[in-house]
Amino acid sequence: MNGDETVRMQAVGQPYGAPMGRKPLSVVVAGGGTAGHIEPALALADAVRRMRPDARVTALGTERGLENRLVPERGYPLELVPPVPMPRKPNADLLKLPLKVRESVKRTREVLDKVGADVVVGFGGYVSLPAYLAARGKTPIVVHEANARAGLANKVGAKFAARVLSATPDSGLSGAQTIGIPLRQSITTLDRWQLRMQARQHFGLHPHAPTVLVFGGSQGAQTLNTAFSGAAEALGRAGIGVLHAHGPKNTIAVQQVPAAPVYRTVPYLERMDLAYAAADLVVCRSGAMTVAEVSAIGLPAVFVPLPHGNGEQALNAQPVVATGGARMVSDEETTPQRVIDEIIPLALDAPRLQAMSRATMNSGHREADQVLARIVLEVAGQ
Repeated sequence: MNGDETVRMQAVGQPYGAPMGRKPLSVVVAGGGTAGHIEPALALADAVRRMRPDARVTALGTERGLENRLVPERGYPLELVPPVPMPRKPNADLLKLPLKVRESVKRTREVLDKVGADVVVGFGGYVSLPAYLAARGKTPIVVHEANARAGLANKVGAKFAARVLSATPDSGLSGAQTIGIPLRQSITTLDRWQLRMQARQHFGLHPHAPTVLVFGGSQGAQTLNTAFSGAAEALGRAGIGVLHAHGPKNTIAVQQVPAAPVYRTVPYLERMDLAYAAADLVVCRSGAMTVAEVSAIGLPAVFVPLPHGNGEQALNAQPVVATGGARMVSDEETTPQRVIDEIIPLALDAPRLQAMSRATMNSGHREADQVLARIVLEVAGQ
C-alpha cells in the first residue's frame, strides 16, 4: 500500500496500521467516579481501538468509583490511584489536599511509566487532576470537558494540555474546540423504530401504547420517583405505559390500573439502548452524558436538572430546549400534579413528539468519538 492509499484509509476512519518498528500505541484515559466521566472515556477507548487495533488503552480510577464495574465489563485494564476530591468550601480537608495530591501524582506517574503512556486523555473527576499533574512536561495531554461549565480539574489540565475539547461552546476553557461528547456505538447507531418491538418485549411493556421512560441517573432521583409514583394511576387511566428506573437503593410503590398499559419499575437499566428504543418520551435529569445521548438518538425529553452543584445541569439542557427538542422543569416544580398537567398531554401528542424528535436529532453530535480519537492519535504522534 502506498502513502496516498494510507492517507485515504485514515480519512474515512478505517484502522490505522501500527508503523513498522514502532511500539504499540499506549493511551491512558482518566475519567473515574461517575458514569458521566467514565462513559466518554470508554467511548474514546472503543474508537481508538477501531482505528488502531494494536493500541493499548488503560483506564485510571479509584477504589469506590463506578469504573470498577464499567471498565472491566468493556474489556479494558483498570489501574487504581488515590482520589483527589476537591472541597467545595474551605475546611479541614483543604489542609490535607497537598499531601493527597502528592501521593496520587506519584502513584499515577508509576502507572504512566509502567504502561509507556504516549498520551493522557482526561475527562474530569477525581482521577483527572493527578493524571494531568503526573503527565505534565512528560506525556502529552488532551482534555475533554463534557459539562457546560468546566470543573476545577479540567481548568487546571487545560493550562498545559496539547489540545482542549468541549461538548458545548462557552465551557469556560479558553481555546476549547467544540466536538460534543463521545458516545458508545450502541447509542450512536441506535435505530429506535427498528428496535421498538424488541425493546418493549424485553421490558414487558405494552407494544403500542405511548410510553414514557423515567430515570434519574445511576442512583435514581427521589423527586422523579415521588412525582411519577404519585401520578401512576392517572398515567394508567390515560393509556400511557411507563418504564421507571428508580435507583438500586430506592423502592417505589405504584398503583397499577386494571387493563391499562403496565407501569414497569426497575432498580437500574442495564440496557439503555433498549430503554431509549422503547420510549416515546423521556423524563430525566440533565447530566451532560444523558443530554448527549438523548440528542444523538432524537428522543423527545423533559429535563429536570439536579438543583445542586454549580448549576451545570440546567446549562447542559439549555441548548436542546432552545431548539425545541426538549422542555425543562425545575426540581421543586416536578410534582404528581405537574406530571398529570404537562407530561400526560405531551406523551399523548404524537405530532408534537415528532417535531421535538427532529429538533433534538439536529442538536446532537454522533461522531464525537471518532473526532476525539483522531485528535488523540495526532497528539500522540501516531
